[in-house]
Amino acid sequence: MLFWLSYLAQDISVFNVFRYLTFRAGGALVTAFMIALLIGPALIRHLKQMQGAGQPIRSAGPETHQAKKGTPTMGGLMIIVAGVCATFLWARWTNPYIWLVLGVFLAFGAVGFLDDYLKLTRRNTAGISGKKRLLVEFFMSFVACLGMIYLEDGSMATTLTIPFFKNIFLDLGWFYIPFVLFVMVGTANAVNLTDGLDGLVSVPVIMTTLVFMVIAYVIGRIDYATYLQLHHIRDAGELAVFCGALIGGTLGFLWYNAHPAQVFMGDTGSLALGGALGALAVATKHEIVLAIAGGVFVAEALSDIIQVGSYKLRGKRVFLMAPLHHHFEKKGWSETTVVVRFWIISILLALLALATLKLR
Repeated sequence: MLFWLSYLAQDISVFNVFRYLTFRAGGALVTAFMIALLIGPALIRHLKQMQGAGQPIRSAGPETHQAKKGTPTMGGLMIIVAGVCATFLWARWTNPYIWLVLGVFLAFGAVGFLDDYLKLTRRNTAGISGKKRLLVEFFMSFVACLGMIYLEDGSMATTLTIPFFKNIFLDLGWFYIPFVLFVMVGTANAVNLTDGLDGLVSVPVIMTTLVFMVIAYVIGRIDYATYLQLHHIRDAGELAVFCGALIGGTLGFLWYNAHPAQVFMGDTGSLALGGALGALAVATKHEIVLAIAGGVFVAEALSDIIQVGSYKLRGKRVFLMAPLHHHFEKKGWSETTVVVRFWIISILLALLALATLKLR
């Protein structure tokens, strides 16, 4: 919306700042943060009134988690409302990438909302059955994938870029579609698995989104893309505004989710954020970089897969408890220690991911 003020720059030069992506991305970040901060208390009160006993706590989880009973869930609504409002305010509405990624963000958030709602009404941790949820997620990802292919130039539509190498591109052909489905659904569920401790998932999400804010801005400008020997995607730069909104909304949520949490993100937030990260990676053609920047999510998902696979095949567990953050809790690490150390790792991985832009 505010982008249109740039057309007044011919008469009033100060409005020219609304043309700059960096200014609008920063504005989206601050706006989303302020919105989340302002609506947080009222939303938390409302969720408490509606949910009563709060999110069901797994009886098999760490003993310390039983003290969290009564904490409301669905706090991800805070991120969704703040992110969508800030994006509408600061982004250029005619940009197709904004609508596509925003659609994925809302669609995955809707699935998470339904999952949280069923958990609360049934008073257990089941929610939507795993098969049904995956089926819906794959369908949404398929639609988004077709949209991404349509928007890309013919030469890059089904191409995978390889980080650290400047002239290596792998055209996957039709196999690109199942690859994208794996990236988007896998990321959404990996972020969902990571959301198990107060504040744990927020900083890895923020750092990964920050990486894609930089990537979107760089590849959206032909001069920067050429200098760094990256592929140029016209219009992709506008995604930096959405990234700013996502970061701001998540920061605002973290204000209330820091230990001891006043509200949980729930599947509403974690699936929405994971779906958005997957969509950003596909839109910018940096899917492998997502695995680097989001290494914490990868480790959490792999720990769960290894644990289940090992128990089914050998009848033995590899970890004391899965996902990985629970393993370290069982080893005696405090919740705060686990969270901060995972944050540190996510910051280092984000720096490594950004290094792939130059080291080619």
